[in-house]
Amino acid sequence: MKKSVILDVDTGIDDSLAIAYAVHSPELDILGMTTVFGNITVEEATRNTLIVLDQLERPLPVYTGEGKPLSRDYTKPFARHIHGEDGIGNQYREPSARQAEALSAPEFIVQQVMDNPGQVTVIAVGPLTNIARALQLEPRIAEHMEQLIVMGGAVTVPGNVTPYAEANTYSDPDAAALVFGSGLKVTLVGLDVTMRTLLTATHLEQWRSTNSKVANFLADMTDFYMEAYKGFIPDGRGCALHDPLAVGAAIDASFVQTESYHVHVECGDATILGKTTGVHAGDGPRIDVALDVDAERFLAHFLSRIV
Repeated sequence: MKKSVILDVDTGIDDSLAIAYAVHSPELDILGMTTVFGNITVEEATRNTLIVLDQLERPLPVYTGEGKPLSRDYTKPFARHIHGEDGIGNQYREPSARQAEALSAPEFIVQQVMDNPGQVTVIAVGPLTNIARALQLEPRIAEHMEQLIVMGGAVTVPGNVTPYAEANTYSDPDAAALVFGSGLKVTLVGLDVTMRTLLTATHLEQWRSTNSKVANFLADMTDFYMEAYKGFIPDGRGCALHDPLAVGAAIDASFVQTESYHVHVECGDATILGKTTGVHAGDGPRIDVALDVDAERFLAHFLSRIV
């Protein structure tokens, strides 16, 4: 039976890879894409999502979401140095002929979850602002959403935008805190595992050898991403598959191994803003935190589906 999913994205380069992976995976029934600020503006994320779907020849509906954090000013600049000025490795040529839907992303999430109780999984690979807004609109989605898979956080490892914080959680710590404390069934796929999944330049050459339009589009944008990763990858050119691993966890939960934690998100102290701290003891909502990954098996599966 297919899993009904909504993919919540701030479409940069690894989001694009995650979209392609999801679209090419028959286990997933994608109800729609929702967009949020993060790597770039929400307007650019919507534009890029439509462009990527056009390249994949999958005209899925796209819903524009939140353009700024839940309750504070932006915490960091957009990540154009990582994802390109356009967010997709400077591969933008012309806009899609399609438009985003009229319904907002939080409204769409609420509609789908409440109309299909216990059947909708949301895969969120950007800041959690849309999910937090959806909870504010309708708190009952916490009991009716099948699962929320989040690419975010760094519970046992250092952050990637500060020594303490991962980018998505840092971009809107208040939204993350609200979501993790809501009672939603959350699986957190953070830097604890995503940094162990490595795509290499050799893989990009293999994509290009297929001589398909989609393969070249994805390879060219990922080439930019790998350039930005220099200094983070010790052995040659490569990049971590952050957002695709969250999609992988929706397809096959056994790709990651999790432990149940109370996860506190730091929202007050500016020096450690966005830090995610996991503790086993105490009352209140707990979430599943991915601490180990079958990286080799996941990578093989990703590569078998991506182009």
